[in-house]
Amino acid sequence: MDAVRVSALRERLAGTGWLEAVGGFAGALRRSVSRRGAGELLLVGTEAYEPWHLAAHLDDEAAWSDVPRLAPTLLRHGPTAGAPAHLAHGLGRLSGARRGATVLVVAPRAVGAPLLERVLDARRGGATVLALDGGAAAGGPGGLANPSGLARLDDLRGLDGPDRLDGPDGLDDLRALAHERLAVGTGAEEPFDLAQHLVSAAAAQPPPRRSALGRLADLAARLTAPPAIGRW
Repeated sequence: MDAVRVSALRERLAGTGWLEAVGGFAGALRRSVSRRGAGELLLVGTEAYEPWHLAAHLDDEAAWSDVPRLAPTLLRHGPTAGAPAHLAHGLGRLSGARRGATVLVVAPRAVGAPLLERVLDARRGGATVLALDGGAAAGGPGGLANPSGLARLDDLRGLDGPDRLDGPDGLDDLRALAHERLAVGTGAEEPFDLAQHLVSAAAAQPPPRRSALGRLADLAARLTAPPAIGRW
């Protein structure tokens, strides 16, 4: 999808709440890979769906935005012997992910238990987990298929994730594991692909800088606030 089509899509979705949700999710992705001590971005799909296009778009956006860690390492469920180096990474990389790493899971439909277990290992190791999936948004139907009902989920379901992974299609379990989630509302090819284009484009955008007046207002608020009462 070229820049003209992305721009036209943004105009069509303006006012639906979808762009704000995409911006929040993409901002979380950019912050995670650009913060101090950030490690690599591990991108993984399901056994039935490999996010090749998102990997390519993020690679392009990393070069354009000068945020090199936006370029992902694509993890595959069954890398073949003799595959090129960039296509030879398996799910074992997830189990070894530690603090500073970012794991981006892309799942239009069902997520298998083996992948969920590896993502749980990564989260317990300290990695930040983000999920882009085809499930319904928190609070009811929504997403790109029904933008007016979209809501963003960014609550944490326990420090180490759920104790059991037993949802019918794995999407509820993935939602519980993710620190940030963007629900597309459908796993259909076209809207799910559009969502990935929007996320990759938005992740390359630098965060807006606050005006000097806004920064002064924040400073004034802090200076005039009552002193905090310490524990001791």
